[in-house]
Amino acid sequence: MHYLPRKWPRTIVAALAALGGTGAVPAIASAQTSDGGLVYVNDGTTGTNTVAAFARAADGTLTALPGSPFAAGGAGTGSGLASQGAIQVSSNGRYVLAVDAGSNQVSVLRIERDGGLKLADVESSGGRHPVSVAEHDGLVYVANSGPGGENYTGFRLGDGGQLRPLADSTVTLPDNAQPSDVLFNSTGTNVVGTRTGTGAGSVIGSSAIDSFRVGSDGRLTAAPGSPYTAQAAGPFGSEFRPTDPSQLFVSNAHAGAGAGTVSAYSVAGDGTLSSIGSSPFANNQTAPCWVEITHDGQFLFSVNTASGTISSYSIATDGTLTHVGDTSVSSQSGVGAVDARLSTDGRDLYVDETRAGSVGVFAVSGSSLTEIQTVALPAGATAAGVAVN
Repeated sequence: MHYLPRKWPRTIVAALAALGGTGAVPAIASAQTSDGGLVYVNDGTTGTNTVAAFARAADGTLTALPGSPFAAGGAGTGSGLASQGAIQVSSNGRYVLAVDAGSNQVSVLRIERDGGLKLADVESSGGRHPVSVAEHDGLVYVANSGPGGENYTGFRLGDGGQLRPLADSTVTLPDNAQPSDVLFNSTGTNVVGTRTGTGAGSVIGSSAIDSFRVGSDGRLTAAPGSPYTAQAAGPFGSEFRPTDPSQLFVSNAHAGAGAGTVSAYSVAGDGTLSSIGSSPFANNQTAPCWVEITHDGQFLFSVNTASGTISSYSIATDGTLTHVGDTSVSSQSGVGAVDARLSTDGRDLYVDETRAGSVGVFAVSGSSLTEIQTVALPAGATAAGVAVN
């Protein structure tokens, strides 16, 4: 394992409200791992970063696992991250991958039989300030967001959890690109990344979306016309439709108060993006940042960080979105709610409620959400990223 010294911290995106407050229902100090699954949160703590781990009961509620939080190999920033996908569970369900943005590293933690975590490896992220990580069948890409080191960099995840750089895989970005997400489609044939940068002039350095075809060697080839100018300022979170990997949805976070939208794109085999219908689709909220799509592909949820709400959209067969309604996040009026992830059975949505230092549990019924629990995160957590197993 390779360890690097901690470097500089970075503040969370301006759309996020100031951190503070409590208001969470404390998690039980010990829990039995149930067949309801597991939920992991990248705490982003300074010094040694940690990952909080929770057992999910049959009713969707969470209790902290014994030993949680578990030490990652690097450091967090202590100030949150302006990104989606800061933590992921590997395709084989054996490992958790978490960015350590405060030390420019990525940690790999082995999932033990009881759901606890044990450090397997920690490696340089290949740039500065890693904010997002994506994995598909052992191929890993990391988005790095920091002056002098903004890029997408590839790795291979070994059977023992070792993370090894993929030679000649780095895609260099301009210093003001500010990537916020990187992800694979469900077949592993395409990768996209979002740039929230607002630099003036051409698309390079402005709000844009990168799209790539993944080669048999794991390296990326830019789609014709990539990067694509975003349909609104601040493309942030992104998600391929689980039932149709040729449809991509991207939240637009920086259009201003009450001007939030989600864009819908058709993705060709070579990664070319084209707009669907009258995209982008408005929700009249502020700072829609994080997005999640139900496993049946019928509904999309966007977490509107500055409004303290979660918007629900229905998704038509052709990818057209219809805004159905909005659900308030109860803790601290929800301002500062960030990343979100559905349980593997799709019955519950888990949301980082950053301002309250908690995870909100929402029961899902079609497009409807009902908050049923808030559970406290560890002291010092400025969480970014939720993963389920």
